[in-house]
Amino acid sequence: MKKVLVINANPKKSSLCQSLAEHYASIAGEKHEIKQLNIADMSFEMDLQQGYDDEMPLEDDLKGFQELVSWAEHIVIVSPVWWGTVPAKFKGVIDRTFLPGFAFKYNEGKAVPDKLLSGRTSELIITLDTPPFWYKLVQGNPIYKQLKHTILSFSGIKNQSSTYLGPVLNASEDRRKSWFDIVSNRAAKL
Repeated sequence: MKKVLVINANPKKSSLCQSLAEHYASIAGEKHEIKQLNIADMSFEMDLQQGYDDEMPLEDDLKGFQELVSWAEHIVIVSPVWWGTVPAKFKGVIDRTFLPGFAFKYNEGKAVPDKLLSGRTSELIITLDTPPFWYKLVQGNPIYKQLKHTILSFSGIKNQSSTYLGPVLNASEDRRKSWFDIVSNRAAKL
C-alpha cells in the first residue's frame, strides 16, 4: 500500500482534469491510501516576489501542500496544457513551496544541490487541445521538460510515466470515455 497524492493542477472549479483526478483516486484508492488536492481550492499569493532573497511566509494552503508532498510516496499530477505548459496557479504553488530547505539544498562548493524529496515517484496525466504527437514533436513537449526535468528530478522525485490525452477540444463522448479507461488502467497498475 502506497501513500498517493493526486493533484488536480487545473485552477478551474470544474474541469476534465478534476474528473480524471477524481477517477484516478477512486480506482487507486482500492489498493492505496489516497489524498487529493485541487489547486482551484487553494488561496495564496502566487508570486515569489523577492525570489529567494527574502523569506516570504507561507499561507496555510501552501503549508498544507508541503505537508501533503512530504506525506506522499507517489504523486500524480493531472494538468492541462495552457500556453505550452502548466497553468500559472500551479506554477505559483511550485514557486512558493519547492523552496531551498524543502525541495533542495545547495551546499558550498557543490554545483548540484541535494535533492530533498528523493524516494518519491510521480506520474503525469496531461490534457491538451493540441494533438499529442504535434505537441511533442513540433512544439517540443515543454510541460514534460518543465515538470520532469526542472521540477521533479531537480528535487529528487522520479517520474515513472506520462500520459497525454487530447485533443480535448471537440472530443466525442466515446473519445472522452476512452481517456477514463486509460486513467483507470494507469491507476490499477499502481
